[in-house]
Amino acid sequence: MAAHAPKSLTASSKRTWKALVSDYDLSEPHHLDVLRLALEAVDRAEEARAALAQHGTTFVDRFGAPRARPEVAVERDSGIRAARLFRELSLDPEYADARVPRR
Repeated sequence: MAAHAPKSLTASSKRTWKALVSDYDLSEPHHLDVLRLALEAVDRAEEARAALAQHGTTFVDRFGAPRARPEVAVERDSGIRAARLFRELSLDPEYADARVPRR
């Protein structure tokens, strides 16, 4: 039986969870933890991207100087985190040393 997607994930990430859990052997408990963290990072990056689309990438501080919005760092850091966590799962078939085999 496949593990259910965590309720904290967005609908898009839940679909990704379902696809990955059915296509790859994620039988070790830590695999699912890494997958959850990766998809939460993707969700966080998407939230930041939506805020940036609405508010722009900069704001003017109290001294009149332009500053990057905090969401810029959130988007960047979450994207890096997601990429690193997905890499830990070795889901890309291009890599010969994949640690998580396809089913």
